[in-house]
Amino acid sequence: MFFFAYNILFLFLLVPVFLFNIYRSTKRGWPLAAAERFGFVSQSDLAKIAGRPVIWLHAVSVGEAIAARPLLKALRNRYQSHAIVISNTTETGRTTAAGFPEVDLCLYFPFDFLLSVRVLLSSVKPRIIIIMETEIWPNFCREAARNHIPLLLANGRISDRSFLRYLKFSWFFRPALRCFSAICMQSEVGRQRIAAIGADTETIRVTGNLKNDIPYYQVSSEERCELRSEYSIPKDCCVLTAGSTRDGEEQYLISAYKELSKDISNLFLVIVPRHPERAGEIAALLENAEVRYKRRTTLSDNCLLQSGEVLLVDTIGEMMNLYALADIAYVGGSLVPIGGHNLLEPASAGVPSVFGPHMANFREIEELVLRYGAGIQIHNPEELTTSCRALITSAELRAVLGQNGLKLMRDNGGATERHMEVIARFL
Repeated sequence: MFFFAYNILFLFLLVPVFLFNIYRSTKRGWPLAAAERFGFVSQSDLAKIAGRPVIWLHAVSVGEAIAARPLLKALRNRYQSHAIVISNTTETGRTTAAGFPEVDLCLYFPFDFLLSVRVLLSSVKPRIIIIMETEIWPNFCREAARNHIPLLLANGRISDRSFLRYLKFSWFFRPALRCFSAICMQSEVGRQRIAAIGADTETIRVTGNLKNDIPYYQVSSEERCELRSEYSIPKDCCVLTAGSTRDGEEQYLISAYKELSKDISNLFLVIVPRHPERAGEIAALLENAEVRYKRRTTLSDNCLLQSGEVLLVDTIGEMMNLYALADIAYVGGSLVPIGGHNLLEPASAGVPSVFGPHMANFREIEELVLRYGAGIQIHNPEELTTSCRALITSAELRAVLGQNGLKLMRDNGGATERHMEVIARFL
């Protein structure tokens, strides 16, 4: 009865959903990809996976795609005769995933319209479907189960804020959750929460966080210099990389940078917005603050930036390099109530981080970073300047926090192998 009512409702919502997709794609400069959104894949794309059993992994956007990378590498290594398909919802996620050599085919995830889902599943014919984190679509889940395709939830998490919403609408999520063959949650808290929403407790496992398994190593001074040269950044500057910044944060970063630059002559700022299409509005902020900057896309071989300037990154897929070349990282989405971003990215390069109080989407990682002493949490914009100054003026403090971050990475891995043990039951 639930699925019947859901599909009747979706018939009425399909046109508004499609119009919204047109609006969002136009606004952000993304391709519409209407055919794939309705489940149609070109024959030339299907030829890339023809004749092989298919592993399908879905990662909504950039964060989920990056988190899936250790799992994708393990899947490619262990199941070399299989084709790996990855689907995404956003263009930035698609662009990121397209750069992974482990992947044979990238697709846009379809609208959860029954015919769209059926067409796509019959075209791709996956042997197994792996959904990253908490992307639950009733028709997709039901059709996978109806076709006897094992459906796994990987790296599952439910934030504090989301849990109350999921619980309130548990009647909506329960039928879809019951379609999963296995559910791998990051933590015991996550296991309890998804069980409360309606998942079958027999299918739930605590497997840890795949984000803890990203490659980590101490970036050498030689490699850091080479990376800085690639981005036209002076080698002898103290570089602050502000990664995954969100609307409302850049003004605080620019203000802090101007204040710090008054008495720290060799400071350099890199701003990497989470959504590169926001580069224009950030450029306007820099111009209003009378701070000189260059966009990443305008750098040339004979260009050399100077301390006191800003590199504004209007591309995607370069975040790890931009953390690796830094002395200090600010991790965005945390001074505004967005929920934060992945603190382990700078930690994996031995770079200390500064981050704000709004880390609801990364609560376990926040606790690890604080417990290991791999970063400094600030509570307001005023503390941003103070904490950055402390790190800029003390190479010893930077080194201690950086080494603590690498120790955190060493001590908390293993999630990939635990996921692979679950996946092996179905392949």
